[in-house]
Amino acid sequence: MMRLLLGWILLGSLWLAAALPAEIDAFLRKDKIAPSQVSLIIAETRSGRILANDREDQSRRPASVIKLLTTYAALRELGADFRWPTRLYLRGSLHNGILQGDLIVKAYGDPTLSSKDLAKIVSRLKRMGIRKIEGDVWLDRSFFHVGNRISSGFDRHPYSEYNAMPDAIMFNDHLSEIEIDPSAGRPLVRKRTPDGSYRVINQLKSTNKRCRGRYSWPRVTIRQVDGVPTIYLSGTLSTHCRPRIVKEVVSHPYYAFFYALRSEMRKQGVQFHGGLKLAVLPEGARPLITHYSRPLGKILAKTIKNSNNLYARHIFLLLGAKRFGPPATIAKGRKAVQEILRARGILDGRTILDNGCGLSRSTRTDASTLYRLLQDAYKSYGWKWMKMLAVAGVDGTVKRRFRNSLVRRHAWLKTGTLKNAKNIVGYVKGRSGRFYTVVIFYNGPERWKGSLLENQILEWIVKSK
Repeated sequence: MMRLLLGWILLGSLWLAAALPAEIDAFLRKDKIAPSQVSLIIAETRSGRILANDREDQSRRPASVIKLLTTYAALRELGADFRWPTRLYLRGSLHNGILQGDLIVKAYGDPTLSSKDLAKIVSRLKRMGIRKIEGDVWLDRSFFHVGNRISSGFDRHPYSEYNAMPDAIMFNDHLSEIEIDPSAGRPLVRKRTPDGSYRVINQLKSTNKRCRGRYSWPRVTIRQVDGVPTIYLSGTLSTHCRPRIVKEVVSHPYYAFFYALRSEMRKQGVQFHGGLKLAVLPEGARPLITHYSRPLGKILAKTIKNSNNLYARHIFLLLGAKRFGPPATIAKGRKAVQEILRARGILDGRTILDNGCGLSRSTRTDASTLYRLLQDAYKSYGWKWMKMLAVAGVDGTVKRRFRNSLVRRHAWLKTGTLKNAKNIVGYVKGRSGRFYTVVIFYNGPERWKGSLLENQILEWIVKSK
């Protein structure tokens, strides 16, 4: 009798785990999607009432959806108002506007530091009366312990933006930008930010043919020549094309920072003829100014909406350093996120975080974990959290995907895409005005099927719930 009872309990639990509305089951059958490739859970956000669930505890490859664990942990641990500091010190003496010594920059991993910030920093130095620096610029990168690789080398496109590796001194999103103006004869090429650490070889030709196909974009080849990254631009561009901007990860961000700082000082009339030294902050250095990033809440929103791998890596590392002390390491980041989210009842030990950004073949989690996170985030922060996600058909990674869909402006989402993975999670507003928490993982070889399934399910919620 006991054995029979246990059998009924087991069968009942399996039936519940495979509970799918007829509409979703029809989508799977119509598109010939194997149910084993899909994990999902859909529930009314406020009440928690489950509408659909299937294989929600099965370990899956989340891709960039894992960024929600990193960003939500940061929001809970640091708060939306946290700002990254970048501190400037001097070593030597300052008399009559002349620094007889060195300018030292201690960086803490602000991923958003840019040329615009340098203009403000140099302006503040000028207001302090500094007109000339006779020493060198020292850069202290020791807050991160991440090695010296430029690219993660995740795939065959090592110079692409998503492959950029973190550094305590980050600058201009780790991108070297080259502007190409094809309108006047032979295309003109210039670096948008001064950076002597790499070369550009212009082999472009021009044509009066229409700006399309092979005449609309240059061929970009990157080689190491005598140890210097060299970008070769070749092919033929139409003179009718608008200016093109090539963005590549080819150099270390601290070189780009140094060259841009030197250029900005000259631009603003601060004399400097020294060099660059990579070293830790020396004893006796005196503080000058501190530059702060934008609030973390805005950076989290940009990270989630645009699925920015570099920002997610920096947030992940920062959490490790804040919890366990510098230098920041990936191991500390993993431990920090695990502790923060376990305390909220979100993680149960089965999730594999790896680097916190999703650009990984070993990262794993399940739909239940993302569901618990989304529910906790909504209850804790409500709209403050939701607006950090990409708005369907409006911005981020779903700007184009839902532009002409019923889902437009009715869903707040995070996507995740890798080979054999097409996932989407977030909140959807039904016709009743109720919000629904949605987690859909498709791990299969035909990603377009996963995208199609997700689109149909979201439209079904908007139209009928």
